[in-house]
Amino acid sequence: MNATTPSHTTHEASEDARNNDIKIYVNGEIVHRDEAKVSVYDSGFMLGDGMWEGLRLYNGKWAFFDEHMDRFFNSCKTVSLDVGMTKEEILDALNRTAAANGMTTDVHCRLMCTRGKKDKPFQHPGLSRSGPTVVMILEHSKPVDSLQSAGIRLATVAQVRGLPTSQDPKLNSHSKLNCIIACLQAEAAGADEALMLDPHGFVNTTNACNFFIVRRGEVWTSTGDYCMNGITRQKVIDLCRANDIPVFEKNFSLYEAYGADEAFLTGTFGAQTPVASIDGKTIGNGERPMIQRIRQLYKELIQRETGGN
Repeated sequence: MNATTPSHTTHEASEDARNNDIKIYVNGEIVHRDEAKVSVYDSGFMLGDGMWEGLRLYNGKWAFFDEHMDRFFNSCKTVSLDVGMTKEEILDALNRTAAANGMTTDVHCRLMCTRGKKDKPFQHPGLSRSGPTVVMILEHSKPVDSLQSAGIRLATVAQVRGLPTSQDPKLNSHSKLNCIIACLQAEAAGADEALMLDPHGFVNTTNACNFFIVRRGEVWTSTGDYCMNGITRQKVIDLCRANDIPVFEKNFSLYEAYGADEAFLTGTFGAQTPVASIDGKTIGNGERPMIQRIRQLYKELIQRETGGN
């Protein structure tokens, strides 16, 4: 890989000075970012014991809010984490925080819920007796335009993701060490982000996003058994099916990925981000007609969902 090529990430946003002065929701209070704090005894800080969700605000409306909340509450229920708020209360808190910041569009939120403050600095969840910690960080956050032309460079890494009996990859857990190790391995290989295989050696996901390839007019992605079942991933699958684009959730190897006509990543922040190369092998000829079509279909979906123009 060319070490002189500037690195990118799928969450690379345009600089916005307004983010230096944002207000953050912390356990019912909306405070300046310099005053937003949680305890060093918080279970999320100590152990990564918590769940999170990423959401986008367009035209004053949170896109696919119900789907995000279904995933968030399902994840919390799976690990016996009481959020202490209803879906409606979360929406109200999000909207109040957005209003306090004067935010209406191109806003990204990281909603976090941990098991709360612990009595002692040990692992057992029974030591968290004070109730959950809920934080909502909203930022003015627009993906950089250069990603659509440059694309992301991926490197296949040794770190796999992952058996449900170890840590279910469908959980949006605060404990992201598995993905962080993968990202470090990719960075050491001179890439932007990591392409992770599943336990059987099939192409699975990246450290941060779901992964798709395009071959001979067909769109492929992994089975979904060993990766985060992304909201954007499902929207792309649904859009393909609704617009007569052949789409398959299936096992495939690096052989098919290297030979793809196009490849792209999906996520709440970047929507659809092209992949420029995998393990130094250029993907396609750079024209990316399928990605362009899917991006347009997704843009129209967002407009319908949020009432934008």
